[in-house]
Amino acid sequence: MIFRAIRELREAGVLGMNGRNAGFILASNARSRYPTADDKVLTKRLALEHQIPTPPLYHVVENHGDIAGFEERLQGHSEFVLKPARGSRGNGIVLIKDRTKAGFVKQSGGVIPKAEFAYHISGILSGIYSLGGQEDKAIFEALIYPDPVFTAVTYVGVPDVRIIVYRGVPVMGMVRLPTKDSDGKANLHQGAIGAGIEIESGTTMTAVHRSRVITHHPDTGNPVSGIQVPHWERMLLMAARAFDMTGLGYLGIDMIIDKDRGPLLLELNARPGLAIQLANRAGLRERLERVEKAPPEALDKPEARVSWALETFRTKEV
Repeated sequence: MIFRAIRELREAGVLGMNGRNAGFILASNARSRYPTADDKVLTKRLALEHQIPTPPLYHVVENHGDIAGFEERLQGHSEFVLKPARGSRGNGIVLIKDRTKAGFVKQSGGVIPKAEFAYHISGILSGIYSLGGQEDKAIFEALIYPDPVFTAVTYVGVPDVRIIVYRGVPVMGMVRLPTKDSDGKANLHQGAIGAGIEIESGTTMTAVHRSRVITHHPDTGNPVSGIQVPHWERMLLMAARAFDMTGLGYLGIDMIIDKDRGPLLLELNARPGLAIQLANRAGLRERLERVEKAPPEALDKPEARVSWALETFRTKEV
């Protein structure tokens, strides 16, 4: 029975964790290139060099001695995002919409006292939220006001778009939509939902929530399918260029759509999860193997890779 299930998954083109790790991550991502994705400060610097827009950076706290002066360095910025440079799964991120004498006001309306906020920064520096528990840096960057396109299927927070790129080719995408369960965060592990996006059209399909396929947002009750993602081809091009920027062959690119600035690179993931397959109701393996068989000229430049993906991953052919 087990072997039959495994065979059926393989025939459906589904990529498992072992196959992802051995066949694509280890084979395509040199360890020396991991910092380009794991360190958000380095990612921002590289993005700036490659003219890929990211949320404006306000300040970086690199050691405990600098915590006392962070408020002064944020003069003129009453709203911002605090995040660990090497964090994962949305852990340690705090969204601040105002500053008062009592402390820092979160998007949810709650207030974090100044002493507690400084303690949180200290925790970030100590590596509580970082990959492998390594010492970290605390990043302060601009708070994003999202494009209203996903308002009807979002609870409180800011949705983001994940695109999987293999050898510079965008192969699969989804939008992660915050829920009450995820406390307004666009993170699947914390309870957000992931709605698949058709590569060709840039429209959303059904979604996955806690490993269960759904058609409507659990909080708003609105359907998640049929939403046209704005700036879609531009986002595909940004994702394709991230390969040239990092040298990582298998990569998850996370972007956010600001209502004024358009798409911005949020972060990169050298070990992207596999739930995107459930959101798209399609397997990754089949698409990755198509990329491996693509003619060299199709993978020469970012623009060519996007054109090839739009032509190859047509809905009727997938």
